[in-house]
Amino acid sequence: MEPFISVRNLKKIYTMGDEKIYALNDLSMDIYRNEIICLLGTSGSGKSTLLNMMAGLEKPTSGEVIIGGIHLEKLTEENVTHFRQLNVGFVFQSYNLIATLNAIENVSLGLIFKGVPRKQREEQAIKILKQVGLGTRLHHKPKEMSGGQQQRVSIARAFVDNPKLVFADEPTGNLDTKTSLEILDLVTGMAKEHNQTLIIVTHDEETADYADRIIHVRDGKVIDTIIRNDILNKEPTTHE
Repeated sequence: MEPFISVRNLKKIYTMGDEKIYALNDLSMDIYRNEIICLLGTSGSGKSTLLNMMAGLEKPTSGEVIIGGIHLEKLTEENVTHFRQLNVGFVFQSYNLIATLNAIENVSLGLIFKGVPRKQREEQAIKILKQVGLGTRLHHKPKEMSGGQQQRVSIARAFVDNPKLVFADEPTGNLDTKTSLEILDLVTGMAKEHNQTLIIVTHDEETADYADRIIHVRDGKVIDTIIRNDILNKEPTTHE
């Protein structure tokens, strides 16, 4: 099986005075289509930097990030932005909703840049907002919704155009336990329903339980991989 995402010898080095900080230190891994992956690690482990590299939000110091055969590290800023628009959805810890827009407008905003006509944008937004349980909150603005409801809007926005790849960065970090479980059920359920690759970044081992494969990151390296669901017909592996 060919990997959907290949990360090869990835390094990200920040310079602070005379000191070099290795956020990623020769990290390599593969991710396959339709997998639900958890990048698990404590604060400072490099997991969020790794997400930024795979999303094309930052350029690596060296190494390769290949998604669907495309080398992200070689793309111009304009081309990588276009790649994200066509292929990637995001769910953030802090929701990242626009306060002056209602739920429909927040969800449909990204479709504008894809040239989707207004009527179709609104129809797609309403449909997915109903799917995530917000049929009665379509015209509410973020301040009029709970944290869980705002995260549902964020999920709807990420999935509205059926992207191939969804990144969820600490998606339950601001939520209580009950709401966290509801959100994890929702985001993983939608990814499975639409055969999408979902990458969840978290420090929480309970969140990791939702993944097919847990990739444990520490000090900018993959230290072990645990396969929970036998998608790849492989045994758990350990990286020295």
